[in-house]
Amino acid sequence: MDAVEALRYVENHGVVLASAKGPVPRMSEVIAGESIRGSWWGHPKGGEIYSILGFLEESPDVLVCRVVNGKITFVHRRLWPALISAAGRFPEERLAKIEQEHTDQGRHVNHETPFPLWADPISISEAKTLSEAQALEALGEWAK
Repeated sequence: MDAVEALRYVENHGVVLASAKGPVPRMSEVIAGESIRGSWWGHPKGGEIYSILGFLEESPDVLVCRVVNGKITFVHRRLWPALISAAGRFPEERLAKIEQEHTDQGRHVNHETPFPLWADPISISEAKTLSEAQALEALGEWAK
């Protein structure tokens, strides 16, 4: 799997966890092509997983937040209106956009943009056309 295929996967599924177990697919395992026991860092495809997760984190079409079980979650742009419409169902801190900075010292620092400051005008406008039930249906079973 390459980065473009991974982005297509996120678009098709709408909501995908980076690597944690949960009610939606785990991108690390999709990239690996198999279930991963322990940390994906030790997997033979660990470098590939790292690279592709980084690509997804940088994509303007992917929101990185913690909406699913408080774990790093990728939400494709096509579902942003639904997420915005159903925002009242989730703890506000789980809707913050996460951007990760890699420092010169080798540390990772998370920068968060609170909800709804990350939301673009088109998604906000489209969210107003959805009922909460429609939004939850679009997001999938995990959101209900």
